[in-house]
Amino acid sequence: MKKISVLVVDDSALIRKLLSEIINSQPDMEVVGVAADPLAAREMIRTMNPDVLTLDVEMPKMDGIDFLEKLMRLRPMPVVMVSTLTEKGSDVTFRALELGAIDFVSKPKIDIVSGLKEYGTEIADKIRIAKSARLKRQMSIPVTKSATADAVLPVVLNRISSTEKLIIIGASTGGTEAIKEFLIRMPPDSPGILVTQHMPEGFTKSFANRMDSICKISVTEAQGGERILPGHAFIAPGHSHLLLKRSGANYITELNHGEPVSRHRPSVDVLFRSAANCAGKNAIGVILTGMGKDGAAGMLEMHKAGAYTFAQDEASCVVFGMPKEAIATGGVNEIVSLKDMAKCVLSKLSSIGSHSNRI
Repeated sequence: MKKISVLVVDDSALIRKLLSEIINSQPDMEVVGVAADPLAAREMIRTMNPDVLTLDVEMPKMDGIDFLEKLMRLRPMPVVMVSTLTEKGSDVTFRALELGAIDFVSKPKIDIVSGLKEYGTEIADKIRIAKSARLKRQMSIPVTKSATADAVLPVVLNRISSTEKLIIIGASTGGTEAIKEFLIRMPPDSPGILVTQHMPEGFTKSFANRMDSICKISVTEAQGGERILPGHAFIAPGHSHLLLKRSGANYITELNHGEPVSRHRPSVDVLFRSAANCAGKNAIGVILTGMGKDGAAGMLEMHKAGAYTFAQDEASCVVFGMPKEAIATGGVNEIVSLKDMAKCVLSKLSSIGSHSNRI
């Protein structure tokens, strides 16, 4: 079987060496070249035609974002970004994902040698995912809050604005863009929303802030104990599971730093199961693009508890793994394209609201 060929682009000789060791230790992949800057990488891409590129964000001669923008316009290919765990690094990383990068790995702030080696399995997994992922061929233009006015869906007739209705979302690879496409279409009085997106600690707060800056609803990283109100979305922090809980007549957020579930913390399964237990038919479940099966078992529990559930369709997913697994369990009511997901969810909520109003 042909090995996955990888080109490593990073201005740090140490990072190039460590990434090469990690990649070459895998039986199904190999480094075919290393480059210290994008100009050298450009020539290597032409001559070596690698399957996957790992790309540093901050480099001399041309930064990684400028290079990625040109690459995805002229010669789209799977790219995994290598980013620093800083606020600036996370902002630039999300721009890279907007431009079409498949995923990212984060450089540890200290003890880079042992830190990167600990991420070895994750790095290899993300390269495999990138090789098989659906490429985003068109450039994404940065979105601002003022530019989302036309994207926001109108309030749907008969829809009940109530804390009794909740939208529960899970995603992984490709999910930051998918979640953005969903949230920017939510009207200011949409039901409360809880989101678990597989993302390391240090990036979730920046992601929430980024969403808050472009959406009509309020988007924050969950702290635990917040009351879930209409027009508010809460993102699971990278260090903890996010759960839905009841406090009297109110729904609130809860954080749990327990062991990973379905290999992840935060885990979509944990969030979905808590929604099944606490909200039942008052919840709408949405599973978006991602690798693996996290969320499939939890979505089935939501479905059995009376929740109506949606899965993103294969054509619009970067990776169809998580929706595919959820569909296979029988826990999905509707399979919908990403561009129609927000409209379908709000329409279903309208239907639920109008039925509940009938005498």
